[in-house]
Amino acid sequence: MPNHPNRGPKGPGTNPDPAEVRAAREAAGLSQTAAGVLLHTTCRTWQQWEAGDRRMHPAFWELFRIKSAL
Repeated sequence: MPNHPNRGPKGPGTNPDPAEVRAAREAAGLSQTAAGVLLHTTCRTWQQWEAGDRRMHPAFWELFRIKSAL
């Protein structure tokens, strides 16, 4: 499925790398629990995004960046 938006080359609507997710959360001064609450998701989901076990959807990434003012 090469045309799927989450499988193409890097661009504005791509999934962030796990290191980017963690760095952004830490720069915002948030715990994983607080970051999850900010996006109305669970701490476990946030942990999976940071561990690379699950890809963060670009919409969640954009929302986090807006809400955390990064």
